[in-house]
Amino acid sequence: MNAIATVGLDIGKRVKLPHCLVGMEACATAHYWGRELRALGHEVRLIPPAYVKPYVARQKNDAADAAAICEAVTRPAVRTTPRS
Repeated sequence: MNAIATVGLDIGKRVKLPHCLVGMEACATAHYWGRELRALGHEVRLIPPAYVKPYVARQKNDAADAAAICEAVTRPAVRTTPRS
């Protein structure tokens, strides 16, 4: 079984995973959820929406947004917001 190493999370969804990298689009509630996920042992990176948008490969929906966040968070050139 392969371990999950990276997660792209569109806020408001429920997942239960072992400790991993979680990328989230920075928004009003992202800092709160980032702190909650860090408390559970995950590494959290918040990404400004402008840095996520170029990675949306198809029409805008939750699945496409999550895939774009996951792709963006793994790119070393994509800047993330400071820790909350």
